[in-house]
Amino acid sequence: MAKRPTLILDHEALRYNMRTVVAWCGEAGIDVAGVIKVTTGMASVALDYESCGAKWVASSRLEQLARAKEAGVKVPLLMIRVPMISELDEMVRICDYSLESGLDTLISLDQAAKKAGRTHNVILMADLGDLREGLIEKPELVELAKYVEDKLDSLHLAGIGTNLGCVGSVMPTEEKMLMLSEWAEAVEDAIGRPLEVVSGGATSSLMPLFDKVMPPKVNMLRIGAIVYCGPYEDLRTCYGRKEADELRGDVFTLEAEVVEVSTKPTHPIGQLGVNAFGEKATYVDRGERKRAILAIGRADYGDLGDMIPLLEGLEITMASGDHTILDIEDCREDIRVGDVVRFALKYSAILRLTASENVTIEEKNI
Repeated sequence: MAKRPTLILDHEALRYNMRTVVAWCGEAGIDVAGVIKVTTGMASVALDYESCGAKWVASSRLEQLARAKEAGVKVPLLMIRVPMISELDEMVRICDYSLESGLDTLISLDQAAKKAGRTHNVILMADLGDLREGLIEKPELVELAKYVEDKLDSLHLAGIGTNLGCVGSVMPTEEKMLMLSEWAEAVEDAIGRPLEVVSGGATSSLMPLFDKVMPPKVNMLRIGAIVYCGPYEDLRTCYGRKEADELRGDVFTLEAEVVEVSTKPTHPIGQLGVNAFGEKATYVDRGERKRAILAIGRADYGDLGDMIPLLEGLEITMASGDHTILDIEDCREDIRVGDVVRFALKYSAILRLTASENVTIEEKNI
C-alpha cells in the first residue's frame, strides 16, 4: 500500500511541457536555463530538462546542482542565487555559471576559481526595479563589468541578466526588456566585445515573448514554474495568459487520505481569536454540512489556494498545520474514511511538498 500523502510526478507530462516551452523560446532565439529548485533539485528532472533542449540546468541551491552533476548532466550548471562568500569554493567546484551582483563577492570568487585552476562564468545582475539583487544604475553595472573584464583573470564575464516579477512584482514589460538590452549594449561598448548571455528573467518574462515584443538582444530565460504547473501557473491564473493552456496540468498530482468524515457546523462555536498561524480568519455560516478531514496540512503545502481539487463539488474550507478540512456536501462521490482525494497544484505548493518529510514522491513514466 502506498504511503500517504503521495506526490506523483508524471515525467511524460513534464517533458511535454519542457519541450513546448523550449520551442516557444527557440522561435524567438532564446535559450532556456531549466530551473529545478521547485522539485528540490530532483536529478531526474534535471536530466529531463537536458533531454528536452535546455542549454543550462539552474538552481538556487548548491546541493541540488551537485545532484544534477552526480547524475551525469552534461549541460552547464547555473547558480541563480547570489552566492555566499562562505560557499564559493564549493560553487566553483560544482557550477559553471553564477549570477553575481557585488564586487566583494566577485573578488573572492576570482580567488576561489584561481585556487581551483578553473575559469568561472559570471552573469552580472541588473536591478531594473524589482528590488531584488543587482546594480540599480547603469553606470554602476558598466563599471563593475569593466572591472571583471580587466582585473579578474579567473572569471569570464559571460553576460548580464535581470529578475522581474519576484519580490517587487514588477512586470517584465517591453520597456524593461529594452532597458536590459540597452544596458547590455553599454557593457559591450565598455569591454569591446559582445556578451554571450543576456538573461531576461524567469517564467514571467515569457509575456513579452508571447506578445512578440522581446528585443533580439535577450537570448536566455530561466524557466521553472510554468513547466511544472502548466495552466495553474501565475501567467494563467493571475494574468490570464491563455498560452499556458497549451501545457499539461498533471505534471504533479497530490494524493491525500481521508481520516474523518462527519457533519458539523460551518461556523466555529465560541469566542474567536486567531488560528494556528496567527491569522484572524473570517467564517461564513452555511449551516451544518458534510465534511472530510485529510491527513495533510499547511505545514506541507502552505496556502489553501495553491491546492486545486480534482473532484467536482469538493471545496477546501480550512486547514491546520497537519489537517485539511473539505466541504463534501455537494460532492458527487461518496467519500469515506480511507479514501484518497487528489489535487492539482500551484507553484508554491509544489515547492513545499517536494521538501516535506511527510510526503512520499512517486515518479512515473521516467
